Amino acid sequence: MAAADMMVVVIAVVVEQVNNIYSLVNFMLITPVCSVTLAMKMASMDCSVWLTVLFTFDRCIAICCYKLREKYCTERTATVVITTACVVGCLRCIPFYFVVEPYVIIDNVPWSCVLKKEYLTLPTWKAYELFDTIITPSLPICLILLFNALTVRHIIAANRIRRGLRSNSDNQKDAEVENRRKSMILLFALSGNFVLLWMTYVVHSVNWQVQNFLYTDKYLNTPIYIVQQVGFMSRFLSTCTNTCIYGLTQRKFREELRNGAKYLFSFNGKLC
Repeated sequence: MAAADMMVVVIAVVVEQVNNIYSLVNFMLITPVCSVTLAMKMASMDCSVWLTVLFTFDRCIAICCYKLREKYCTERTATVVITTACVVGCLRCIPFYFVVEPYVIIDNVPWSCVLKKEYLTLPTWKAYELFDTIITPSLPICLILLFNALTVRHIIAANRIRRGLRSNSDNQKDAEVENRRKSMILLFALSGNFVLLWMTYVVHSVNWQVQNFLYTDKYLNTPIYIVQQVGFMSRFLSTCTNTCIYGLTQRKFREELRNGAKYLFSFNGKLC
């Protein structure tokens, strides 16, 4: 999941956005190259979103389903699930390579990428755009909320039973209940962060088909254009914040991070 999030930052932000604005590498602006970049960006975002869903599902199984946990929560299953999600995500985003055309042709070399007019008019592309909006991120948002709700409900029920069994020692602090409380806070933080940062994009995509995507006939300070750009920005931001929340809230990860920082100032693994 962290690797997929990093790919989104590298491809969508650095390679596409930054390079398009400042033209740091002109080769990346050739139409076939930027078409590949577009497909890779959509694929990396698809993998990032669905790996987040699968991670949430894995936590739900681990906490709520004790019998299924022994069979599902294994290294082999994780490898198969991650590989399948990434392969399907990459294959699903191949059509995005064909939705753009050259903006200008100079010396028989096509430069830059703009959406084809057929993409906003043909029923086939409209259906694919609707399918893409459902797959990423409308359906993932619903699944994340569902899995988190099931997990939180199970934790609350387990805490009630545990308090009943420990009724004679209410004055003692229960470490298990405290860990479960932290898990609930983490789940709410993750689901809330993901939903909020993607919601602007989801709201805008409702009218995607009837809007001029490039906004060539509108001023850049119009509200609909601002909403579109905020939606793009927030979904890129989601890949950063999700990884930080998942990682920095884990005690073992923080310990390894501290060990890594110490190793930078050491010689052969030993502090100077």
